Amino acid sequence: MKFGVFTLSFVLILELAFGTFLVEKNNLKVTSPDTIKGVYECAIGNFGIPKYGGTLVGTVVYPMSNHKGCKSFSEFGVSFKSSPGSLPTFLLIDRGDCYFALKAWNAQQAGAAAILVADNKLEPLITMDTPEEDTANADYLEKINIPSALISKSLGDSIKSAISDGNMVNMKLDWTESVPHPDERVEYELWTDSNDECGKKCDTQIEFLKNFKGAAQILEKGGYTQFTPHFITWYCPKAFMLSRQCKSQCINHGRYCAPDPEQDFTKGYDGKDVVVQNLRHACVFRVVNETGKPWKWWDYATDFSVRCPMKYNKYTSECADEVIKSLGIDVEKVYLCMGDTEGDVENPVLKAEQESQVGKGSRGDVTILPTLAVNNRQYRGKLEKGAVLKAICAGFQESTEPAICLTEDQNTNECLENNGGCWQDRAANITACLDTFRGRLCECPTVQGVKFVGDGYTHCKASGALRCGINNGGCWRETRGGYTYSACTDDHSSVCKCPHGFKGDGVKSCEDVDECKEKLACQCPECKCKNTWGSYECSCKKGLFYLREHDTCIGAFGAVKLGWSFVLILLLALTAASLSGYAIYKYRIRHYVDSEIRSIMAQYMPLDSQPNNIETHMDL
Repeated sequence: MKFGVFTLSFVLILELAFGTFLVEKNNLKVTSPDTIKGVYECAIGNFGIPKYGGTLVGTVVYPMSNHKGCKSFSEFGVSFKSSPGSLPTFLLIDRGDCYFALKAWNAQQAGAAAILVADNKLEPLITMDTPEEDTANADYLEKINIPSALISKSLGDSIKSAISDGNMVNMKLDWTESVPHPDERVEYELWTDSNDECGKKCDTQIEFLKNFKGAAQILEKGGYTQFTPHFITWYCPKAFMLSRQCKSQCINHGRYCAPDPEQDFTKGYDGKDVVVQNLRHACVFRVVNETGKPWKWWDYATDFSVRCPMKYNKYTSECADEVIKSLGIDVEKVYLCMGDTEGDVENPVLKAEQESQVGKGSRGDVTILPTLAVNNRQYRGKLEKGAVLKAICAGFQESTEPAICLTEDQNTNECLENNGGCWQDRAANITACLDTFRGRLCECPTVQGVKFVGDGYTHCKASGALRCGINNGGCWRETRGGYTYSACTDDHSSVCKCPHGFKGDGVKSCEDVDECKEKLACQCPECKCKNTWGSYECSCKKGLFYLREHDTCIGAFGAVKLGWSFVLILLLALTAASLSGYAIYKYRIRHYVDSEIRSIMAQYMPLDSQPNNIETHMDL
């Protein structure tokens, strides 16, 4: 029975076999010796943990024996663990005789920081993948943590030749551009499967969903990421449409298929059961995404894997419905999305999934499960929380990463050592060093609304309004005897200027000006000058008063005389104003009375100013 399953699996994937399997690459820069110095491409292995967003510098070592790394190096008494203070070791291994992953595991066990596999023939770079579980013991696969890279045969030969000539070969593996990082949001997609009976690979997918759920929901709720789950399906060619294999593994008359979970038609669930559950997973995401809560898909996917496993015969629609209801998701909308799975019709959701499998842009075709793509670039490496989160964090534009990307287990804070070489004001606890996932930036900060300006490396100075509230704007300030003077002014300038009575640069120091010694004030013959901090005191001989604005002394009598003269002038002014007001008042009153008298008299006798030709009209 298994023969039929394998035959159908081949037929199902045949259409995709001619598609584009994208080889993800990173840069390798040889820094010495000069004979091979340069930048080369290498292919990222699909195991271990690539240092996405970062770099790794090391020295290349080619072993004296066990050139292909198929045996444990402990059998040869060899260790590649670097000594303190020396560069990490990159172990160069030849391709052939055993699995790539086994070579990486043996290199890691021997202390190597990374493995370089030299191709054994001239060909384009390929992706080093993990072995199939039915042909190899894969227990070590999940334990591989070092990054790996496949290099061309020509580069491998050049490195081996340089080492044999006694040269030290140093290089830098660079993953900084392996994931695009155009903006502050990362789009990523996971091509997975609800099947839980395909062995180690299925177990790994389920464990990843459980472990990564918390981080995924934090990123999604914060608006930092946009996640989309996808499910691979194949179709059955017309020549096999009526075969038992197609009928048991496909829905909608052979349009959408999946391999038999147990690879045995006589027991367990069929491939079509997997297709239906995958369709349900896709529709659950569509429903929760429409409600603005896409992160609930992670709850459904993990709960379904726990509550509805195949081995307990709960991989059913009834169990799935219970999970959906428990999460408050509308079951009717999910079924409406799923449509008719028995009819001879297209399913819009699954058809869209098949179309999405075809590579667009830089992603390439999706041909293997699981496949993770970050910012439309396929992820290579172990499907594990820390490794995947590192790739996602590398997709953020520098300095826009969320806090989850800057934790100790994800990122090395380069600002902790020597402040990253950036400007720092220790007294005010202000620094221009900004830790990022990719490294650090030296940028003058903004503190409490106050913008600092400068190059970020040697100097930063507060500017704009309110700048004096932050470390006094970087200007001089001192307090003595209860008096405080500052060279900072709260305006839109960034200039530090010593206040009146001081001289200096206004930044590091302002010295008191001795107005008495420098004869800047209190210089009249009767004056006596005494210098104070930031000012001066001037006094006069007995009986005299000092006028600061005129820098002179005047007598007490003169002061009194001046006072009486001012009072006399004021009284005269008030008297003149009163007389003027009274005259105006008398004139207006008299004019008003005359007008009233003339009006009364005009009612009884004509006045000289009135005409005397008055006509009298009588009614007849």
